[in-house]
Amino acid sequence: MAVLLGEDGARGWRLLTAEQRRWRWFAWLALVAVTVLSWRVMTQDTIWAFVSDAPRQAQDIFGRMLPPRWSYMDRLWQPLWDTINIATLGTLIAIVIATPLAFLAARNTTPSALFVRPVVLFIIVASRSINALIWGLLLVAVLGPGVLAGIIAIALRSIGFIGKLLYEAIEEIDETQVEAIRATGAHPAQVMSYGIWPQILPAFATIAVFRWDINIRESTVLGLVGAGGLGLALESSLNTLAWPQVSLILLIILGTVVLSEWLTARVRKAII
Repeated sequence: MAVLLGEDGARGWRLLTAEQRRWRWFAWLALVAVTVLSWRVMTQDTIWAFVSDAPRQAQDIFGRMLPPRWSYMDRLWQPLWDTINIATLGTLIAIVIATPLAFLAARNTTPSALFVRPVVLFIIVASRSINALIWGLLLVAVLGPGVLAGIIAIALRSIGFIGKLLYEAIEEIDETQVEAIRATGAHPAQVMSYGIWPQILPAFATIAVFRWDINIRESTVLGLVGAGGLGLALESSLNTLAWPQVSLILLIILGTVVLSEWLTARVRKAII
């Protein structure tokens, strides 16, 4: 059976033809075959003895993580501050770079749709295609371990995100307002200030705050590749099997993310 919509929008039913039923069964059979093949490829190197023993190992590790080592908190304030700085400064740098890129990428504001726009879109796509951890690995190799590598990694990752959402917002503006301002004889800077920017300002603020919230989460793990922050303390504790310290760091990361979510929600509510 299949759903049939009439001219008046009423729902009805009609029988599938024999050929349609065969194609439907063939599609389901192909889906099952692909699923089975994918499962075999995914599990071909799996050691099932380890899988069956996983619950016991997890229980053992979680048992060692409790209670958290609260005395270790004094050594986490600086990494926590570094994490917040990595996310905040990385987001600010990305905003400064991505905003002009967005105007160059939008169809209604780009100076050249044949040359400039494709080049800028390539930059935006390249930024979004590479994960922050990969940027962190590359930058740690170039700049050495530390907060600077983390800030630049967050910025490079965020440029594509902010640029893409912002240029889409620019393309969706009401052109009649822009044309009305141009008709008054305003020069391009005035058109930008009074015709385009006020229309995209709410979207810009929302995108910036949302990306900062994402960067708080990403910056907490950049230390795993040597880019500073709480991740560096987490890696050190994992390497020494200091499970009570690991649990405390995980709690701090969770609290930081929850706080950033709360702040982001309050800011977005104020903007909207």
